[in-house]
Amino acid sequence: MVLLVPLLLVEPLKVVAVFVAGKGHWIAGTGALIGAYAASLLFVERVFRAVKPKLLTLPWFTRLWHWFTDVRHRALVLVTGKSR
Repeated sequence: MVLLVPLLLVEPLKVVAVFVAGKGHWIAGTGALIGAYAASLLFVERVFRAVKPKLLTLPWFTRLWHWFTDVRHRALVLVTGKSR
């Protein structure tokens, strides 16, 4: 629920930005879309950082998080050729 609130606030802005761009206002629509993505990243990232310790107490989330970080690490090794 905590992550849902910021998403419900920011996601409609993305739809509005696409609508504005579709009406022919490409610069304004693109600027609004970039701003909406930046706001989404800022809000959701901050909230996730705050609730992550509590989420890691859930076994299914812990497994998912470790899988995600492992895949991310392997991808970085493939791309950069360097290990941590």
